[in-house]
Amino acid sequence: MANIAHAFLGLTGQEIDWIEIPWNGNEPSLNLVHLEGPAVETEQIAYMKQSRGIAPGDVKSVEVNGGTLHIELEPSTNKADWTLVVGDMKLNRSDFTVKTRTADDKFERLVEGRVMYRLYTPVNANEPRPMILFLHGGGNGGYEDGPGARDNEKQLMADYGPVNFAEDYPDIYVMAPMCVEDRDMFKNMKMNARFSESDFSNDPRYGWSRYYLGLVCDIIRRMVKEGKVDPKRIYVTGMSMGGAGTVRMMSVGSDLFAAAVPVCPSMTPETFEILKSIRRPVWVTSAYIDHSLYRHKYLVDAVMNMRDHGNREAHLTLFSPEELEKYDISITPSLKKGENYADLFHQNHWSWVPTYKNEYGIMSWLLNQTKED
Repeated sequence: MANIAHAFLGLTGQEIDWIEIPWNGNEPSLNLVHLEGPAVETEQIAYMKQSRGIAPGDVKSVEVNGGTLHIELEPSTNKADWTLVVGDMKLNRSDFTVKTRTADDKFERLVEGRVMYRLYTPVNANEPRPMILFLHGGGNGGYEDGPGARDNEKQLMADYGPVNFAEDYPDIYVMAPMCVEDRDMFKNMKMNARFSESDFSNDPRYGWSRYYLGLVCDIIRRMVKEGKVDPKRIYVTGMSMGGAGTVRMMSVGSDLFAAAVPVCPSMTPETFEILKSIRRPVWVTSAYIDHSLYRHKYLVDAVMNMRDHGNREAHLTLFSPEELEKYDISITPSLKKGENYADLFHQNHWSWVPTYKNEYGIMSWLLNQTKED
């Protein structure tokens, strides 16, 4: 039997909640079993442990059953390295096979031309069903070749999003394509440049370019033609770079989508011009401030322009510090006091968590929209 770490998609993305390893002998004492490493040795986890008595990575129970040691954990991120310690034995993250519920067994791996994507299909879908198209954020795509090449997995595992849609709304299709990223794309970005100088490459080979989004639209149109997808109930959402892709998709596929939820979308002159001209239902969300310091002014301007031109279904939510703290975002004393703005802005970027957890009924609103034309 292999060492297996069982995971799900939680608020931080892929999280481990129980482990099983081959075991001969007596059940070890609970105090001899723990996790160590970057995944659990953070200021935030130390604060949660101190203030709540339990924190991600804490061992909740151990049990030996049929030659297997079962270890239940307070869910802990799998984004950073961790080591399981059982007495004198140490097992690194690389020693485990990770099995992720729903993602592994319900999302089909598909490739059509240049588009590599994962697709959840509703069980017993005999009639056309709605679809959510999810566009991942920057750093969660793949590359043409070499280390970290396209694995058609990272877009599912990195963040709270498409897998949770499939679990929360099992009656709809969930499509999660992976875009191709340029390895130097983010190094060259001027994150907090003057707005007029800001840019996000629209190179057709990389990112959520109009060319690539057009290919994704072709796949959806084919599924509509085949009678799988309801043409009146197709929705698009994404975060950060994928939020910008969501905005751009409302230009590329303006005839296709009933509504959109761009989350903390990268704002450039191009995406600003598209966003302020959208005439279909759109609900934009972001934190009150995050790592793109100029973002919020242009989100407000764009939504006000939409409403001024008659789009009464144009909405904007900027999550407050208190609303983010409900989801353990920016909760440590140093961040709340403003002692580390870089980390505060980084964590605040996670505004997709309250959005996709249906704060303000945003996801309910999205799935209730119907395209009549």
